[in-house]
Amino acid sequence: MKGVWKKIAFGAGAIALAASLAACSDSDKASGDTASNYPTKPIEIVVPAGAGGDTDLNTRILAKAMEKELGKPLVVTNVTGAGGTTGTQKVMDAKADGYTVLAFHNSMILNKVYGLADYTYSDMKVAGVGVLDQSNTFLVSKDSKFKTVKELVEFAKANPKKVTVATEIGSMTYMQILQFQEQTGVEFNIADVGGASDKITALLGGRVDIVPTSLGLVKGYIESGDFVALGVMADERLEDASDIPTFKEQGVDLVVDKVFLWAFPADTPDDIVTAFTKAMGKAVDSEEYQAEIKKSWLNPVYLNPEEASKKLSEVEAEYVELNKLTGGK
Repeated sequence: MKGVWKKIAFGAGAIALAASLAACSDSDKASGDTASNYPTKPIEIVVPAGAGGDTDLNTRILAKAMEKELGKPLVVTNVTGAGGTTGTQKVMDAKADGYTVLAFHNSMILNKVYGLADYTYSDMKVAGVGVLDQSNTFLVSKDSKFKTVKELVEFAKANPKKVTVATEIGSMTYMQILQFQEQTGVEFNIADVGGASDKITALLGGRVDIVPTSLGLVKGYIESGDFVALGVMADERLEDASDIPTFKEQGVDLVVDKVFLWAFPADTPDDIVTAFTKAMGKAVDSEEYQAEIKKSWLNPVYLNPEEASKKLSEVEAEYVELNKLTGGK
């Protein structure tokens, strides 16, 4: 009888040991991805903004292109709240295994500059940039007295605070207004009307004179003739909107890039980040992606982690300096 119990005990111990080893093996498979087998499951791309905006749409276009390179789904999740800090924090707190990625833009820097967050892109591992928005513009109604940037500057200088410009205080468009005022010496009446749709409503209703925005967000209004873009804040005219002059051509040396970056939690293994960013580069270079992103008058460009971080640091330095104009530190 004792021999029987010994056999049972031994058998139970062997089963337990085997189960334990199997569990460890499964755990290793789940968390032991390397560049050679990454990814082995879907990747979550967190967009800290609502569905339908430019951040969301640009992310989905690139995610679709990258799926072909990585061979796994890239699932876009919109996490709104607190100016993008809620979604960003979700990624920073996520497991650093390569399966949670942030897709955001310059507002991540603004949140740090304004003291809304104590972190920025440099506290994560930047994967790269897949698009630059150089289509930032000053939008006016078709009946506006302003037909060019030069006319706007001349009138605004002669009539301080008589030109009402719509913005959302603390946003990228607010920074664009400050940059324009600094460059030209004009002083606008700045109206805090809310987000993109609120600004468009204000312009349609004649409550404001100017709306800073991106061409892609108002392409339909421009093509219909309801709104007119006074210019683009770019080095050169945009390929697909070549009839719109740059601000530089009109005497205002203002170039604004909205940098759409993707980033991982800080402790993500380097080889995983490298595998991901290589796929990003190939996706951005694809004809399909290039054609799709240009539909919104955007510039499809790939910046690797080092190039992206350099670009973002330049934007950050400029924002810090501009913030001093509002009494910030």
